[in-house]
Amino acid sequence: MFGTIFNTVMIIAGSIIGGIFKKGIKDEYQDILMQAMGFAAMALGINAITQHLPDSKYPILFIVSLALGGLIGQSIDLELRFNKLVNKFSKSNLAEGLSTAILLFCIGSLSILGPVEAALNENYTYLLTNGMLDGITSIVLASTFGFGIAAAAIVLFAWQGSIYLFAKVMESAINTDLINEITIVGGILILSSGLSILGIKKCKTLNLLPSLLIPPVVIFVIQAFGLHF
Repeated sequence: MFGTIFNTVMIIAGSIIGGIFKKGIKDEYQDILMQAMGFAAMALGINAITQHLPDSKYPILFIVSLALGGLIGQSIDLELRFNKLVNKFSKSNLAEGLSTAILLFCIGSLSILGPVEAALNENYTYLLTNGMLDGITSIVLASTFGFGIAAAAIVLFAWQGSIYLFAKVMESAINTDLINEITIVGGILILSSGLSILGIKKCKTLNLLPSLLIPPVVIFVIQAFGLHF
């Protein structure tokens, strides 16, 4: 868990630095930083999709995942619940920034592969690298949305910790196909978040979050019953 703890600390540290910077940044500079983060989120999302989609063994799984996950998320209305919770503590646009931060920090190859490598091979390279990147990203995010971005560190710790424990318990269940499909769906969610930040299209990205749970379930069923597609 050393790598995950390092990753978490880097996000908190970056959020503190960014939160301090925010106080002295004029509105026009905050606007340009927000645009920069929007474009960065879109670029990262597109990169994840284009990098992993050609290697997918289940080319329609991401479509099914988004559809089913979206229906589940909309029925619970995760977006509304999340916004209400965040707005209790902040009247700014923190909810949008925090949802983007959570996606950027948690949904990526390094953040998924890192805990797996740490659990199976005691290799912390991915998590240390991810921690440095997240630290820099959190500075930019916090300078735009405020110190509240640090709350994403709690989500990241729970996310990576869960993957770490799952990898320890279910070593044989972790494979590249599963990581590939989760990353494709995650890339689409990050792209969606970028579109919202830029004001191109307000997407209910958090309502699509359950989509990440569909690939593990489907792949488990396929492997358990020996199905072929």
